[in-house]
Parts: sequence; structure tokens; C-alpha cells
Amino acid sequence: MSAFGYRKPADLPQTLPLFPLAGAILFPRGVLPLNVFEPRYLNMVDDALGGERLIGMIQPAAGQDDVATPRLTHVGTAGRITSFSETDDGRYLITLTGVCRFSIEQEAPLLRPYRQARVAYDTFADDLRPAEGRIDREKLRHALRAYVDNHGYEADWSAVDDAPTEALVNTVSVVCPFDPPAKQALLEASSLEDRCAALIALLEWGADDGPRPLQ
Repeated sequence: MSAFGYRKPADLPQTLPLFPLAGAILFPRGVLPLNVFEPRYLNMVDDALGGERLIGMIQPAAGQDDVATPRLTHVGTAGRITSFSETDDGRYLITLTGVCRFSIEQEAPLLRPYRQARVAYDTFADDLRPAEGRIDREKLRHALRAYVDNHGYEADWSAVDDAPTEALVNTVSVVCPFDPPAKQALLEASSLEDRCAALIALLEWGADDGPRPLQ
């Protein structure tokens, strides 16, 4: 059964509030914790909690200087607010659980403090059921081991070995400090096999880079 009762693209809202955040990607069935403090996004969370509880996570497009209203990538993920708390200083700590990727059809007029867009899910209808595919887990593990060792990171290898394949591929894609365009390419991969192949290539390519902090 699909998460949250969404069985087909028509079950999802045609308009989503957008949360642009560079380097942050959300996969279907994945989770993304967020610390929300800007007033416009506090307003967005309030509105989402009073409605569908869905927020569109999306990255700004690469190579631009407009911080206030950046151009956006074409593909993001609708995430449902699955946990919420408020801090003493007025921030919201929320967790989004990924439901389905979407493509932006047209941004809506700015009638709220935050951006919204009309979106389409049809291309990503398969997101509404668990991904299946034949993945070479040993090749992925070997590439991840080399990447971790060369960067001086630590990994819980028992957790790596025990993780379901989809969760493993997507979690590694999220936590490794690839640049935003690389993360976007992983997000837009058409299948789990394609994402895993791209992930292995990124791990192998980055194995000899200098250490960088994990996100």
C-alpha cells in the first residue's frame, strides 16, 4: 500500500508550497529533518499543517546570485510533515517524509510570503510504491568503503549491511557531501538501478578528494 494513502498521482495536490534549499534532497520514503526559522517558511509550515501537510522540497538552480528569489531546478519531492515541534525561540523542528517527486509546470503568483507552484507527478508515478531493482550491493559497499576511508569518515557497516536496498542507496545519496548539481542528478535518476550506478560513479570519482565535513 502507498504511504499516507496516496495511490496515484491524482491523489496528490496540484499546487504545492515550495521550500528551496541548496544541497537538500528528499527521496520517496526518505526522511529529512528541517530547522525552520525564516518567517515566510514558518508561515508555510503553519499553512501546511492546516491543510495537506505537504511541502515541496526543491533545490535552487546552480550558477546564480539571486538569493531572495532564485531560479529553481525543475524536479523536487513532495514531503509530508510527519513530526513537528516548536522551540522556545519560535523555530519549528519538523521532519518531512518523502511521498513522490514532481516537476514544476508553472509557478503561482506570489500571494503568500512563500513560493508555490503548479506541479505534475505523472512522470514519477512509480514513486508511490517501493522501488525494486537489481543492485550490486557489493560494488556499492566497496565504493562507499573507499570513499569513507579516503575522507577519514566513519560508517556503521552493520547498519549498511542490514539496510534495505532502496534505503541504503537513498541514504548514502543524501548524507555524502556531493555538490548540489550531483545531488540533483541523483534525485532525477529514472530508476533505483540508475541512481545506484550514478552514486557508485560519484563515490569512485570522489574517493581521492580531500576530507570534507558530512552534512
